[in-house]
Amino acid sequence: MTAKIKKTEVVQSIQWVDDHIRIIDQTYLPSREFFLDIFEVGRVWEAIRSLRVRGAPAIGIAAAYGVYLGVRDLPDDGIQQIHTDVEGICEYLATARPTAVNLRWALDQAVRLAYDMKDEPSSKVKKALLELAKSIHEDDKRICADIGKTGQELIPHNANILTHCNTGSLATGQYGTALSIIYHAHLGKKKVQVWVDETRPLLQGSRLTTWELKKTGVPHRLITDSMAAWVMKEKGVDLVVVGTDRVARNGDTANKIGTYALAILAKHHNIPFYVAAPISSIDFSIASGDKIPIEERDAGEVCSLADKELAPPGTQVYNPAFDVTPHELITAFVTEKGVIRPDFSKNLEKLRPQQG
Repeated sequence: MTAKIKKTEVVQSIQWVDDHIRIIDQTYLPSREFFLDIFEVGRVWEAIRSLRVRGAPAIGIAAAYGVYLGVRDLPDDGIQQIHTDVEGICEYLATARPTAVNLRWALDQAVRLAYDMKDEPSSKVKKALLELAKSIHEDDKRICADIGKTGQELIPHNANILTHCNTGSLATGQYGTALSIIYHAHLGKKKVQVWVDETRPLLQGSRLTTWELKKTGVPHRLITDSMAAWVMKEKGVDLVVVGTDRVARNGDTANKIGTYALAILAKHHNIPFYVAAPISSIDFSIASGDKIPIEERDAGEVCSLADKELAPPGTQVYNPAFDVTPHELITAFVTEKGVIRPDFSKNLEKLRPQQG
């Protein structure tokens, strides 16, 4: 009998504990479940950059807490100064990773709050920044649950689902985005089998997604990225569901490298390709994916694995962390406000938050 998801089994990768952030350091998974306590903004930047905390919503949450940590010990006088400090801290944190829009989205809220409170005492601004971070965190938990409840309706009974990278609780406040859909289908007693792409070069699928699925009792099998086409052809994949780090107004979607290839394969095999996306991941300021900055990472991530060299010294490497899937390859977006189908330029626009 398939096990139900217990509340304690759905992990929380990031928590606010008393006066600091506590994260599951994802660089140690799956061999060790290590919790890291972070007390200062510089360590938040390092944790985001080094992928100790990762996933677009999770790094937005971490950054929001990081802003508070950055101003917490400043003197409680000089109202204008704290606003300037908030801006500087936010610009600093934004440099940790450029592709995920949630990072900038959370930081922009902090800057706007500090500006709106420019006539208030610094102590009150600090308190408000912490409350903002907690609100972003709690909202993300609710949003992820809503995405899961909405998206599970798209999953047939006895479904074979293929997913890429890690889109679960480790990448968000709780439940995840694409994995939340899978979790909630499992909770709804739908029989699901998940094909997990390993996700080279950092193996977020094999290290992280399988770890989460094992904890929640969801049946799964791990494959290498290069096996995806054959699995689609031979094993009857019913749908592909992935997350996203940024969506342009027209629906072009940046996600972990390898997503674009999966979308092409799904199109060829006539398999629905769904993107789970909180509205905060939609960047309404850019018209298309051509404007999305793509992070390039260190060559060592490709040339070595677990301290073992995989290529001759001096090998030239191209290591983009993300790719952009054109909107015409996407069947639908699953958001906290419902399932969004083409025309994406028209229908995503309806989700644009109203400026107050």
